[in-house]
Amino acid sequence: MGQSNGSKATSKACQLGAKLTVGEGPGSAKVASNDWRTGSVVGRKKCQGESMGRKIAIVGAGAVGGYAGAHMVQAGEDVTFIDPWPEHVELMRKHGLRVTHARDVAEFSVPVRAMHVTDAQQLAKETPVDIAFVCMKSYDTAWATTLIRQYLAPDGYVVSLQNCMNEETIAGIVGWGKTLGCIASSITVNLPEPGHIHRGAGKGGAAHTVFRAGEVHGRITQRAEEICRLVGYADSAKVTGNLWGERWSKLVANAMGNGLSACTGLPGGEMLQSESIRRFSTRLGSEAIRVGQAHGYQLEEILHLPPETIARAGEGDEAAMRVCDEQRFKDGKRTSSEQRPSMGQDMQKGRRTEIEFLNGFVVREGEKVGLSCTANAVLTDIVKRVERNELSPDPRHITELRLN
Repeated sequence: MGQSNGSKATSKACQLGAKLTVGEGPGSAKVASNDWRTGSVVGRKKCQGESMGRKIAIVGAGAVGGYAGAHMVQAGEDVTFIDPWPEHVELMRKHGLRVTHARDVAEFSVPVRAMHVTDAQQLAKETPVDIAFVCMKSYDTAWATTLIRQYLAPDGYVVSLQNCMNEETIAGIVGWGKTLGCIASSITVNLPEPGHIHRGAGKGGAAHTVFRAGEVHGRITQRAEEICRLVGYADSAKVTGNLWGERWSKLVANAMGNGLSACTGLPGGEMLQSESIRRFSTRLGSEAIRVGQAHGYQLEEILHLPPETIARAGEGDEAAMRVCDEQRFKDGKRTSSEQRPSMGQDMQKGRRTEIEFLNGFVVREGEKVGLSCTANAVLTDIVKRVERNELSPDPRHITELRLN
C-alpha cells in the first residue's frame, strides 16, 4: 500500500521522537507523564488564558488569516500581518481591519500592523517572530514559508492555517520540529474587498468546534495549546492528537464543495438545492473518504456526518443519501445562501484555484493505493478548463454530466 504525505510525515516525525520538541521552549515535550495523551488541566486553562507576549506573524491576511488575526489583535496580542495584495495592505494601514458576520455577531474594526511582502525585510531589525501562521493558498506555501523562516526566533515555529495538506511543504523548509497544523472547519469566511473580512454565518461556538490545532507527531504539547489559545479568540478551538485525520476530513469537506462552486458559478445555497449537484458532491466525498481510509487516516466527522455515511451515500445507498441530505439542509440554514466556498470566490476574482491541491490531490493519492477517483478526476479537469477560460462557469457542467 502506498504511503500518503500525512502518513510519511507522521512516520518521519515519530522517528525523530523527542528531538522534535524537547528543550524547545513553548514546544517542549517535557510535560507530565500523561499530558500528551489527555491534555493537562494546566494546558486546558492556558488555551483560554492571557497573552504570553509572543510575537506573531500572519503571512497571508486573507479570509482565514485576517479573521483569526483580527481577533488576536482585538485580544491584545502582538500581531504583524504580511500580505501580497497591495490594496489590502494599504486599506488595513489606513483604516484597520473590519470584520463582519452574516448573522448574530456585531461587526468590529481593529487597527493593525500590516506589511507589504517587500516590507518584510524590516523584521530583521526587530525582535524575532515566535509564531508564524502561514495562511496562503497552497501553491504559495513554499515561498511564504521561506520568506518568514529567516525571521523566526530559535524556538519559533510555523503553523499551517490553510486548506489542503501543506505541513510537509513547510517542514521541508523549516524542519518537522518547527511545523504545526491548524484546521479551520466550516468557517465560511471571505474577503469581499480590501480591509474587510466577512463570515457568511455566525460563530460555531459549542455547536461546532471550528479550530483544531495539533502537532505532526500527535502529542499534546504546550505550543499546540498555545495555538489553540490564539485561534480560540476567534471561535471555538481544541487541541487534537489526530492532525492528519483532521486534515484529511477537512480535505474531504472542501473536495465536496469548492470545485463545484468554481465550475458552476453557484453559491452554496443554490448548489444545495440541485439534486444532481448534491449527488455528485456526495460521490466526490465518498471517493475521497475511501482514499483516506486506505491510507490509514482516522477520519473525523465530515459536515457533521460520520464519514462512512457519506461514503455509502456516494456509492448509492439510498438510506445513507437521505441522512446526508437531511443534515446538509439542516446545516444550510445556519449559513448565508449566498456564501461561496473559497474556490468559488477565487474563480469570481479571476484567481488561480487550489483544485490540484484538493480534488487533484485526492486522485493522485488514490492512485497510490489502487483506487480510481473518477468523479474527482472529472471535476479537476472541468475546473482547470474553466480557469483557463476554455469554458464559462455553468451548472450544466455537472447537471448534464454522465459517469459510469
